Amino acid sequence: MKTLLVLAAGMGSRYGGLKQMDPVGPHGEFILDYSVGAALAAGFSRVVFTIRKDIEKDFRELVGGRWEKRADVVYAFQRLDDLPAPFTVPDGRTKPWGTAHAVLAARDAVPGAFAVVNADDYYGAEALALTGGFLDETAADGRAWCMVAYRLGNTLSENGTVSRGVCTVGPDGLLRTVEERLALARCPDGAVRDGADAFPDDTPVSMNMWGFKRRYVELLQESFPRFLAEKGSLPKSEFQMPTEVAGFLRRGEATVRVLRTASRWYGITSRADRAAVAAFFATLPGPLQ
Repeated sequence: MKTLLVLAAGMGSRYGGLKQMDPVGPHGEFILDYSVGAALAAGFSRVVFTIRKDIEKDFRELVGGRWEKRADVVYAFQRLDDLPAPFTVPDGRTKPWGTAHAVLAARDAVPGAFAVVNADDYYGAEALALTGGFLDETAADGRAWCMVAYRLGNTLSENGTVSRGVCTVGPDGLLRTVEERLALARCPDGAVRDGADAFPDDTPVSMNMWGFKRRYVELLQESFPRFLAEKGSLPKSEFQMPTEVAGFLRRGEATVRVLRTASRWYGITSRADRAAVAAFFATLPGPLQ
């Protein structure tokens, strides 16, 4: 059984609201509806939503209820105080602990192979089919993971900077490094830059779509206390998937196959992105029909 893990606990601070519950499809669909529909078509049979407890009622009614008759749907809750002993929440900490912590929040709901997607990003049906195929082909190897890589030029916003994981890929097709770049944007001269650094349009980037086995969750459980000891007192520190994957690769604890797609990413960073995203989804078949 393959699981789709949807990270839907984000605060939406730049958006000014809960992006995961903002309908963008022509019939009231949410972005994550298209991801869930594509995952089920690709052979995934279970969907786990990582959400916050304070949005549970609305999320179940508006989102989860749409899929509960079509798949095995489970809810996991990301809590600020979900920390291993002896750690406690530092005074004044309000920021969530990050995407790797959101995966850990679902640790009891992902017993086997699973794909991870953000609720407010659309990755395309090809990406989910590629990930599902890889997980099937490598089912016996818990250390074999994958990541879908997009062309940087296909992941930019016309309304400001974006954060992307810039990847280095070896000749064997395996991920070597992934570096978070926080302010990538198309400049007036046509180049894509983050500060003084320029990147070609075909640079492979991570959009936080990964295919993992249970071993990844076990490694996160080992590395989270180290993160808390080193950075837990910093008010804006985050336990992030790409950073932890990079560490596991350096220590030889796993391999990550890079699955390339020419698909265009669609997502909402700011409200100014919404119109273009809605226009795109109006061209797709409805996932709930």
